[in-house]
Amino acid sequence: MSGREVFEYALLRVVPRIERGEQINAGVLVYCRAHSYLGARTHLDERRLLALDPGADVAGVRAALRGVEEVCCGGAQAGQAAGDDAGRRFRWLVAPRSTVVQPGPVHSGLTEDPEAEAERLLGLLVRVPA
Repeated sequence: MSGREVFEYALLRVVPRIERGEQINAGVLVYCRAHSYLGARTHLDERRLLALDPGADVAGVRAALRGVEEVCCGGAQAGQAAGDDAGRRFRWLVAPRSTVVQPGPVHSGLTEDPEAEAERLLGLLVRVPA
């Protein structure tokens, strides 16, 4: 397959105290149907998280982010979702939820390499510039 293909992505946000609504970006989900690709890249800035909520469950947040990565790769820990196709898993992951790790709105773009796009978006939207 060559040329640029449509992909969709959503940020993963950590909202340590739902009632306050404050959040930090901690990952990105990327789905490209044409490449049968679903991937997640995560990066938790512990210092920023603890600035929002000094009592945040850092280990719990890391576990939730790892869970998202497992669902993306269809690993054994993905449970029932492991047997679903990539598109169905993406739709399940971006469904709104009231948990500490929440998906943002879905956006789209064009890419030749969805895996590289995931890395680019992580650097652009999640990691704090040096």
